[in-house]
Amino acid sequence: QVQLQESGPGLVKPSQTLSLTCTVSGGSITNKFYYWSWIRQPPGKGLEWIGYIAYSGSTYYSPSLKGRTSISRDTSKNQFTLQLSSVTPEDTAVYCCARVVGPYYIDYSKYDYWGQGTQVTVSS
Repeated sequence: QVQLQESGPGLVKPSQTLSLTCTVSGGSITNKFYYWSWIRQPPGKGLEWIGYIAYSGSTYYSPSLKGRTSISRDTSKNQFTLQLSSVTPEDTAVYCCARVVGPYYIDYSKYDYWGQGTQVTVSS
């Protein structure tokens, strides 16, 4: 049974960098052909895909957030980390990490495992 767990601060000040870590158990993040995504849901809005890091270590980010987004991994800890810079109150959302087989990162129905999500509020 694969489990994902997000961790990180729940409150971030505007202009700072949001940093969240997803710890994966029950399966390696380097196993072919899994893609590990960050997805968020702002209050009252739908899901928004942020980016992924693939089993190979390659990354791809949403064009709307590109330039502010970085996803990295620590294979020794089986974790991957999201950094979102220059945050504003519009970045307030529930942030989730999730796994998909193959690069079907936009099709949320294809994700097979999700973290429970963590609320991040951007406010001074």
